[in-house]
Amino acid sequence: MLIWLIIFCELGFWVFLFGGLFVRYIIKLPKFGSSLLLCVPLLDVILLAATAYDLRSGTTAEFAHGLAAAYLGFTLVFGHSVMKWADNYFAYKYNGQDKPNEKDGWTYTKYEWGQWFKGILACCIASAILYLAIIFVNNDTKTEVLANWTYILPSLMFIWFLFGPLWYTIFKKTKPQITN
Repeated sequence: MLIWLIIFCELGFWVFLFGGLFVRYIIKLPKFGSSLLLCVPLLDVILLAATAYDLRSGTTAEFAHGLAAAYLGFTLVFGHSVMKWADNYFAYKYNGQDKPNEKDGWTYTKYEWGQWFKGILACCIASAILYLAIIFVNNDTKTEVLANWTYILPSLMFIWFLFGPLWYTIFKKTKPQITN
């Protein structure tokens, strides 16, 4: 059941994000659009409360409980920058503002490293949430799956490292050549 709530929160994130930006830039109601954007963090609160309630009610932790912690860690770290990126894009597309700069070369490589380090921070937050959940339940048998996430998160970050910052450090991203 919790996996459906995670899916709902992810879909809700995008619905509130694009709904808020649509209302802000297309319908031209900036205050109402901002109100919709402020609803995005409420989804995290709902997910955290539902996960805590589920674990506290005696449920044995499942993969979804660990995924909820990872989701919360990543939305806390990346949510704002995703919203800012989308806001800048909508402002460019529908409000006549400057086009966001495309990154290439070392600029993009530094960006990839920065994103990866933000991912490390997200994993640290997720690990703290997992650790607190394990303490909260206080039953090693029921929280064994949560402890397994201490191996999953670093593995994901290692894969991201290989195909993100390391890749772009070795193979710089270049702008496509336009031929006439």
